[in-house]
Amino acid sequence: MTENSPKKLFLLDAYALIYRSYYAFIRNPRFNSKGVNTSAMLGFTNTLTQLLEAEDPHYIGVVFDVSAPTFRHEMYKEYKANREEMPEDLRKSVPYIRKIIEAFNIPIIEKKGFEADDVIGTLAQKAKPEGFDTFMMTPDKDYAQLVEDHVRMYKPAKQGGSAEVWGPEEVKKKFGIEDTDQVIDILGLMGDSADNIPGCPGIGPKTAEKLIAKYGSIDGIYENIDDLKGKQKENLLEFKDQVYLSRKLVTIIQDVPIEFDKKGLTRDEPDKEALKAIFEDLEFRTLAQRLGLEEVKPSVATQQSLFGDVEAAQPAAQKRENLESVPHQYYLVENEMQRASLRAELSVTEAFCFDTETTGLDTHSSEIVCLSFSFRKHEAYCVLLPSKKEEAQKVMDEFRDIFADENILKIAQNIKYDMLMLSNYGIEVKGKLYDTMLAHYLIQPEQKHNLDYLCDIYLNYEKVPTENLIGKKGKNQLSMRSVGKEKLRDYACEDADLTFQLKQALDPKLDEYEMRELFETMEMPLVPVLVHMENAGVKINSEVLKEYAKKLRKQIIEIEKEIHEMAGEEFNVSSPKQLGPILFEKLKIDTNARKTKTKQYSTSEEVLVRLADRHPIVNKILEFRGLKKLLSTYVEALPEIVNKRTGKIHSSFNQAITSTGRLSSINPNLQNIPIRDEAGREIRRAFIPSDEEHTFLSADYSQIELRIMAALSKDEEMLKAFNEGKDIHSITAAKIYKVPENEVTSDMRRKAKTANFGIIYGISAYGLSQRLNIPRKEAKELIDGYFENFPKIKGFMDRQIELARNKGYVQTIKGRKRYLNDINSANGTVRGMAERNAINAPIQGSAADIIKMAMIKIFESFKNEKLKSKMILQVHDELNFDVFKTELEEVKKIVKNEMENAVHFDVPLTVEMNAADNWLDAH
Repeated sequence: MTENSPKKLFLLDAYALIYRSYYAFIRNPRFNSKGVNTSAMLGFTNTLTQLLEAEDPHYIGVVFDVSAPTFRHEMYKEYKANREEMPEDLRKSVPYIRKIIEAFNIPIIEKKGFEADDVIGTLAQKAKPEGFDTFMMTPDKDYAQLVEDHVRMYKPAKQGGSAEVWGPEEVKKKFGIEDTDQVIDILGLMGDSADNIPGCPGIGPKTAEKLIAKYGSIDGIYENIDDLKGKQKENLLEFKDQVYLSRKLVTIIQDVPIEFDKKGLTRDEPDKEALKAIFEDLEFRTLAQRLGLEEVKPSVATQQSLFGDVEAAQPAAQKRENLESVPHQYYLVENEMQRASLRAELSVTEAFCFDTETTGLDTHSSEIVCLSFSFRKHEAYCVLLPSKKEEAQKVMDEFRDIFADENILKIAQNIKYDMLMLSNYGIEVKGKLYDTMLAHYLIQPEQKHNLDYLCDIYLNYEKVPTENLIGKKGKNQLSMRSVGKEKLRDYACEDADLTFQLKQALDPKLDEYEMRELFETMEMPLVPVLVHMENAGVKINSEVLKEYAKKLRKQIIEIEKEIHEMAGEEFNVSSPKQLGPILFEKLKIDTNARKTKTKQYSTSEEVLVRLADRHPIVNKILEFRGLKKLLSTYVEALPEIVNKRTGKIHSSFNQAITSTGRLSSINPNLQNIPIRDEAGREIRRAFIPSDEEHTFLSADYSQIELRIMAALSKDEEMLKAFNEGKDIHSITAAKIYKVPENEVTSDMRRKAKTANFGIIYGISAYGLSQRLNIPRKEAKELIDGYFENFPKIKGFMDRQIELARNKGYVQTIKGRKRYLNDINSANGTVRGMAERNAINAPIQGSAADIIKMAMIKIFESFKNEKLKSKMILQVHDELNFDVFKTELEEVKKIVKNEMENAVHFDVPLTVEMNAADNWLDAH
């Protein structure tokens, strides 16, 4: 920055940017290891940093609203009366953000009795005579009224794009007006529900823009009121005073009693020590590196746990250790004598940590480059493997007995991956296992669990990034085989050493968080099950998929023709840019259709589902999209990922992804194969037994989540229905509609079924009305009738919410915890989401616990009975097996027994199973 820098002044609307940052992460909030929600701090700091890097402003200020009544409250007592309370996490973020701004040495501006936009508008006007160009940084459209020569809006960048700068021409184009002053009339006419500015009922943004474009102003509308007709005219006349009041309320004033202090707005160099301390506290490692902050002197601090208990912490802003700063002894093991010596040491240990470095991430095609071991802190051994598979196999065989020793605890980070890699060499890891990734997943399920992060947080250590060895991901990334052996030794040994240390750091926390039993009796015993399941893989019939692809392509073409006929012209149905005008300009399906930031009509699935009953073309478009997605995601893609060596698909099942405890799968994601419609179900026909000696067995829990709800709530009516083996949906319908069971219609049952499953997810009357396409009043009556007939379910739901409010979490039947940080939020939207999770997490999580227990027991039974049949897939509440036909009856008996007796409830767990020559017929 120099004195010759252009006279650009950037004024930031603090709260508009803070709210934007917080809600950008609302579905995937960021928490640090102390349980602090850092979403708003991270988002705001990123936005500020992007501005400083892109514009390097010489003059800058951040303007805050003051929490006190303004002149608008005096003008209209109801101003902002309906605004939700600020979420607690967001409220706690503001002091941090102010400290960050101060550490950047950027002035904070606020004026009691006035809002930020008034202060910014005034300063922009006062800056003009001084020769400044002012840029108002905000996502708030209201600022458009202030735009003129030398005063512009600066809308922050979104999703990796660049910032938008709105000058007068951009504002005129955006609102379809001739003068930026007309923005005030548009805003006054449409009102603002967020600020409780009433406007004119029935007039939304699009109508307001059209009226002002035609008549020039609100005054112009009333001068030509007789041109208007119907309800619009009636409302404008009836609410005339309200419209003019709204115009005053939305007008940003530009005469706030505040001085323009050029010197005070000059940006200084940041206080790097202060910034570093804040970033260390918030754990903003990437930002710290991006800003090139130097390490500063340590200062001892304490950290708050999730529930506010003070516990010992790593010193805040303490210099992190690394390979260069910590004394260590890392050894290369290159010959037979050295390997024998290492094996001798390993054989007498109670526990050792091991790690594999491989040529790639695909466990079914990659090879091991080296093995590393650690059984003492700061000491590790790297066993190099020859590049030739036969020679590498000989070295691996030397360690077979070590891995098979059931008396030695085996420790690793993401141990399933390493076990899969070892299995390629015929080596089985036996005995007790300890996965640091899974230990942390149980302790802090919402956080990251990768090794770099865990070392940073628990060991205050910055490990060597993989990129330093082989470069960034992509086609130019090198293989581990290309890395020099000393460099490889340090990297591999460091991984084993750090994981060994992490075990010591994390293990006490399993007891502290009451996760020991879940870790030792479920998550760790499940690992060998998944290893065998992934190795087994599943065979698919590619010819079936190829034939189905032809059928789908034909259907897609036919549906496309129908859409063109309905539209009256040909266009690219897959192009939202072409589809939008057809739906909203030509067919006029929604006169208030919203446009996206790129000036296109939104044609998202959510929008189309809402408009499905407006025109038959909408359902055809949804069907067209569904079939295209099915074709590209599964039908065409599955044959491409068949492993050439095994001839099977080997999906990877993940334990540490979902917060509910459910397994997820990738490559391919089998959990997402759509099975509610016939087109999606047909994909299952391609999944077949491994050969003619096998059959495909599918076993599925029947209504497990409803049964769990009945057991947890102890609702007598539900328990009775399940214990008597009756149709729960028909019974529910009979009770809600007050008719005998034999008079329940299929429509009644359908609605009752939707209510049954919807209640588990805390569905609202609005949500149920949308799902069933019925009036909200009828949906509310359905829900009220449900709770009237099943009162203990309502009691259970209320208890879960109360439990979450008091403890901060809810639990499954096996003690798995789901933390709900927003359960006491004053913000209704945020709190509502947490309340729904408080109801659903114990049910969905318990279902996950049950099927995991069943998988472990079935696996052990197969092993004890020396069966050749294999478990090959887990999808939601369903297990699938590749069964030797001669073992079928025995397998069915084991599977049914272990699944139905995985846990003991007041309600029976029932399993439906069938065997066939493909998955579809077996299900």
